[in-house]
Amino acid sequence: MHIAIAGNIGSGKTTLTRLLSKHFGWTPHFEDVENNPYLHSFYDDMQRWSFNLQVYFLNSRFRQVIDIRNSGKTVVQDRTIYEDAHIFAPNLHSMNLMSSRDFENYSSLFELMSKFIQPPDLLIYLRSTVPTLVSQIQKRGRDYEASIRLDYLKHLNERYEAWISKYDIGKLLIVEVDDIDLEKPADLSFVIEKVNAELHGLF
Repeated sequence: MHIAIAGNIGSGKTTLTRLLSKHFGWTPHFEDVENNPYLHSFYDDMQRWSFNLQVYFLNSRFRQVIDIRNSGKTVVQDRTIYEDAHIFAPNLHSMNLMSSRDFENYSSLFELMSKFIQPPDLLIYLRSTVPTLVSQIQKRGRDYEASIRLDYLKHLNERYEAWISKYDIGKLLIVEVDDIDLEKPADLSFVIEKVNAELHGLF
């Protein structure tokens, strides 16, 4: 089975991936931020590196989804290939940080790749307001994230909401991050119950 966790920067995807994998004994697939050769450059100069970064992510996540399906294991994945295509790349294009030529090239690549992959069996969307995102980003203290603009996070949030409102390719669970602290056992148990209900409950 493939469980994927979606959400804006700082919404808690990595934390929930780690906690769910520990609780259920699932194999975690984390977003590889430390070894990404473009991420630091991107935050320094978004316009110059946006296309390179998005193609890197597209390739990386496409391989990840293929590996997940071929593994025969139940895997929980930190961020999905769909977020890059429906949220991050279009957002960069609309902010004039990616040219139309690059965006069309990127979109064509995604359209082709999406024909070869299956959507996750369950998508967990971590919904969060911008102040909560900012607080979480500051708490983890990654140097390259210090320059993220508030309007960038706000635009991403709007695109997430638009994407989730039309998501119909599999089961969907929405978790309101503002109302919980995943590190608190009671709050984590609440989320785990919801996940169990989606995967094993009566519909």
